[in-house]
Amino acid sequence: MIKTIKNIELNVNDEGYLQDFSQWTKEIGIELAKEHDIELTDKHWEVINYIQEQVAANKPLSIRGIKKSGVIDIKQFYALFPGGPLKVSTKIAGVPKPKSCI
Repeated sequence: MIKTIKNIELNVNDEGYLQDFSQWTKEIGIELAKEHDIELTDKHWEVINYIQEQVAANKPLSIRGIKKSGVIDIKQFYALFPGGPLKVSTKIAGVPKPKSCI
């Protein structure tokens, strides 16, 4: 599927996840966050950067892994990314949906 954000055509899957991370930019991340009524703060960016680093290192993502990361506590993670924090945060980060997400 094609999704257009800021006049840029993005390849996304049927759930809206980017198919090609090279298409991701901070501006795209900001626009994806707006779709979830999220205004990105420094803490959001810290989590997004952590997620992207984990994916780049081929490390699996999970709620438990985020909790153990020391980047953010679980309560804050749920508050920053409501409606399924791992699904929402990975979509904004431009990475594939984690296998641990239903």
